[in-house]
Amino acid sequence: MITNPLNTKRAITEGNTSLGIEFGSTRIKTVLINNDFEVIASGSHEWENHFLDGYWTYSLADITAGMQAAYREMAEQVEKEYGVSLQVIGSIGISGMMHGYMAFDHAGELLTPFRTWRSTTTGAAAGQLTDTFQFNIPERWSIAHLYQAVLNEEEHLNHIDFMTTLSGYIHWLLTGTKAIGIGEASGMFPIDVSTQDYNDSMMESFDELTAGYTWNVKNILPPIYTAGEQAGTLTAAGAGMLDVSKKLQPGIPFCPPEGDAGTGMVATNSVRKRTGNVSVGTSVFAMIVLEKELQKVLPEIDLVTTPAGSPVGMIHANNCSSDLNAWLTLFKEFYEAMGQTVDMNTVFEVMLKQSLEAEPDGGGMVSYGYFSGETITGFQEGRPLFVRSPESNFNLANVMRVHLYTAFAVLKIGMDILAEEENIAIDKILAHGGLFKTPLVGQRILAAVMNAPVSVMKTAGEGGAWGSAVLASYMRSKSTRESLEDFLDNHVFEDVEEQEVHPDETDVKGFETYMKRYKKGLAVEQAAVDHIAGNGRN
Repeated sequence: MITNPLNTKRAITEGNTSLGIEFGSTRIKTVLINNDFEVIASGSHEWENHFLDGYWTYSLADITAGMQAAYREMAEQVEKEYGVSLQVIGSIGISGMMHGYMAFDHAGELLTPFRTWRSTTTGAAAGQLTDTFQFNIPERWSIAHLYQAVLNEEEHLNHIDFMTTLSGYIHWLLTGTKAIGIGEASGMFPIDVSTQDYNDSMMESFDELTAGYTWNVKNILPPIYTAGEQAGTLTAAGAGMLDVSKKLQPGIPFCPPEGDAGTGMVATNSVRKRTGNVSVGTSVFAMIVLEKELQKVLPEIDLVTTPAGSPVGMIHANNCSSDLNAWLTLFKEFYEAMGQTVDMNTVFEVMLKQSLEAEPDGGGMVSYGYFSGETITGFQEGRPLFVRSPESNFNLANVMRVHLYTAFAVLKIGMDILAEEENIAIDKILAHGGLFKTPLVGQRILAAVMNAPVSVMKTAGEGGAWGSAVLASYMRSKSTRESLEDFLDNHVFEDVEEQEVHPDETDVKGFETYMKRYKKGLAVEQAAVDHIAGNGRN
């Protein structure tokens, strides 16, 4: 809630605002905030990826149209609520689904359809690079996509002039500046945290592997910027593209573009060492800010950075809420078939609360929400699968608990590896994402999964769009010389309400029982992949 509407109207007209734009897997969202980090207005646009020629992708047309729709909804909300048109903004930040592969030629033409993080096609490249670098290279990283194209001898490689990620592309589109935030850069190519730049020795090794091409990797990667730096300004062409009403003026400064992992860390105030956050959406990932870099090469753990360049251990699972969303959509369809009307938010709230009435282990059932492959459990492809025995207690509460448990199951496997192999200490876990808009339910389940207290802030539902707006605001206030950690503590989150839930021992034991069943049943999921075609029609 805005504390002072009159001051906010003045802030809008004077440009004392920051805008965050996030390109998530299922939604593009815009959030405009004032200097008190309150949300003035927001807009969103739903979209879906497509499976094209073996890759998960979004078209450039959908990217642009979705951005425009989300911006238009936000700007119309400003006019409706405050009676003024949005013409100036103090700063802008872009957030996008992490990593993936977008390669362009000298003329700025996309050489191959955008390959998203969800495309698990780079196993050979990731494995070879991990061996060469002695540094874990996940399949979704940009460099793995590039090297897999090399192994595949793809023709487009002869024309590469620039490669980037989705957030880097949008930033380039709107500012004309090739730039990337260090957090997102760390998912393109390994970072040397001492220099805050790409790792030179690994670049030399990669250039040896790709010696037959006219380019070298450093020249085609975007320059790195850290939080607080300005990374370009809105061009006239960019202003016209973002705001089709042509009211928005150019010249607005941009902070470095980041991935949703980095902006999620900001949105939960999880950039200080020994803190961690869990971000829930189509995928789920935990980001643990490390006191030092990992001592071992762990294929389940990514080594990335915060937007300020501190090392982070990241556990990423490709699949989280897609299957849960599909089931809830089915329940909504049933309700509508009965002649009733209900919005999706109500369906989520009612159905998720049912899980609190369930048996601790989910009634003897198990689910695999594998819409795509899952690296940590060794799957190149996935088949959403729900399994029960005749003796299972098949009721609504148990079904909902099973879907919540399975959304976090792969994350749990990765967290256990990090704890056992590196003895990582975590003082605090914060959670964010749309799942936590329903009070306590997702938080209670996650506390059982992590077996640790989990906090959700009032801002939890805003996610990366709000986080990128905060990063943009930090850039505007950088003259204070505060670190990002201090800026968040002293200004952004000083008075933000936090709700902490401690794990319930019964839930913890129930989840442990569920995980034993889940791990044993992975062979069933593999059989589904082996014997049921992706279109389900064989």
